[in-house]
Amino acid sequence: MFKEYAANENNPKWNNMIEREKDLYKRNNDIRSEFERDYTRIIHSNAYRRLKHKTQVFFSPENDHICTRIEHVIHVESISHTIAKALGLNTELTKAIAAAHDIGHAPFGHQGEHVLSQISKEDIGELFWHEKNGLEFVDKIELLEDNLKNKQNLNLTYAVRDGIVSHCGEIDENKLKPREEYVDLQTYGKPNQYAPYTWEGCVVKIADKISYLGRDIEDAITLRILDEHLEELHKLLNYHSSDVINNTVIINNLIYDLCTNSTPEKGLCFSEETFDLIKEIKKFNYKNIYLSDRLKPSAEYFKLVLNQIYQTLKKTFDGKNTLKNINNMKKFYPKLCDSFEDWLSNYWDLPRKETAKNDIVFHMENEKEYYKAIICYIAGMTDNFAVEIYNEIIGF
Repeated sequence: MFKEYAANENNPKWNNMIEREKDLYKRNNDIRSEFERDYTRIIHSNAYRRLKHKTQVFFSPENDHICTRIEHVIHVESISHTIAKALGLNTELTKAIAAAHDIGHAPFGHQGEHVLSQISKEDIGELFWHEKNGLEFVDKIELLEDNLKNKQNLNLTYAVRDGIVSHCGEIDENKLKPREEYVDLQTYGKPNQYAPYTWEGCVVKIADKISYLGRDIEDAITLRILDEHLEELHKLLNYHSSDVINNTVIINNLIYDLCTNSTPEKGLCFSEETFDLIKEIKKFNYKNIYLSDRLKPSAEYFKLVLNQIYQTLKKTFDGKNTLKNINNMKKFYPKLCDSFEDWLSNYWDLPRKETAKNDIVFHMENEKEYYKAIICYIAGMTDNFAVEIYNEIIGF
């Protein structure tokens, strides 16, 4: 059905899709496609690895059965693969986009994102949002060693980069088609500003929503947050009171409905009945999960942790004396200062290692750029590391 629109050499958008910001080194014995190369570059990056210790919705670092950000990413990868395969689209592209779509998320989930956005708006004059931060991470921050042991950025294809910054999962209309325009992705100013450039990007965008709706309910039931709302939930899902609410069934039903109702003419869409159900599930989740009193104490804690780390590093800025101030503060906060300096040294305009072939990102005498560097550094933290650094700051 969608096969003639898939991301392949016959697609008129193909050359734009596989375009990279810079030439990527090649091996004589490499058998991977362009999108497969993207996928492996993503999963070998540190930002991808750290997703296993970042909150999805519930801050529960000791519970192995509560969804973390990496598990959510794997779910989206699986769901988008199923949809793309059924529709005849390029599964290699959906796999790469899905793997990287949340690579820009801050610690502590959307609550952490909200804290960093408030900081960024106040000190830099721009919002922090994880889709745009994900693009900046793969373009400027994440580093891999090439075949000559030189550090370079991920340098992904346009189609994957576009899928990252365009994946905002909040879909208010029951249809989704790719845009025709080839735009400079750096011009994105807000989430959901443009539709994705490819059908595969559209698939990942919808898979993101399918993934989290049911899983958040499952986790909330496990944590007993929904004990008083189970009857309401059973009615909403049209389940019998004795039925077990099963996330895999919810996912399967949504995928089947999407695949049987979508056409290139209509776009990716659900039946009206299913789309209405999705809206009701989302409303239920916001009321009883995301805005639950049970989550408010952790939100306050996240705000305290991230603001304290930011303010501690912020006060070191003093133009040419900034690095000296960081070193002077090491006697109090050795882990924070060593970690930040080691990270920042990859991107500053001070002397760098010969193997650093990535572009300079932050100029040390530029106050706003320094604040942006702190925000990027914090955004890359895992929940555990952020808590560890906070405890170092408040401890003696």
